[in-house]
Amino acid sequence: MSTIKPTTEAAPKIKRRVLNRDKLEADIAAVAVRVFAECGYEGTSIAAVAEKAGLSKQNLMYYFPTKQALYQRVLDEVLDEWLERMEHLAAEDQEPAKVLRTYIQAKLKFSREQPWASRVYAMEVISGAQLYGTQIQRRVIPLLRKDIEVFEKWIAAGKVAPINATHLLFAIWAMTQSYADFSAQMALVLNRKQLTKKDFDDGEQAIVNMVLAAISVPQCADAGAP
Repeated sequence: MSTIKPTTEAAPKIKRRVLNRDKLEADIAAVAVRVFAECGYEGTSIAAVAEKAGLSKQNLMYYFPTKQALYQRVLDEVLDEWLERMEHLAAEDQEPAKVLRTYIQAKLKFSREQPWASRVYAMEVISGAQLYGTQIQRRVIPLLRKDIEVFEKWIAAGKVAPINATHLLFAIWAMTQSYADFSAQMALVLNRKQLTKKDFDDGEQAIVNMVLAAISVPQCADAGAP
């Protein structure tokens, strides 16, 4: 049986439909991330997301048939961003100070620019990762092991002091993500409505200093250090 292929005229139309669908799904996910962050998974309804997105419930369900499918898409995008940064961390050919500083900067930038995404992920993990735990294990563990191997090579080469790389990374995650997940508390303590860019810059410098001190890498080892 021959396969019917689109004509030259039809192909651009099909491509446009695919592009339009991708854009609409991305727009829906961008709205959903804030609703999930504010209301949690249980407190979020497809109807509420549809209303915020300016769509009918039926129209939204054409793209995301269930709330769990939409939630999965939102968390997939958050994890994609996070893992991209972890991949850059495993750059053994660069100096540890530069790699770690860049990693911390990227993590804090994500917290500043996409706080709702960070909070959705945090809420899922705090609740026991019952809906997304398998994906976290499947995707995070291999990259974490790769990053730990890089630390072990740095230690063997005398570039960093012996350290438990797993717990160092846990500490970096906690410090950088708290600027999104607990920004309201920080702003209250600092007596302002929200954190400023200077707050993030000051936080970055403090975190970088602590991490580099922990691995005994002086800041002057990096030509980009202030």
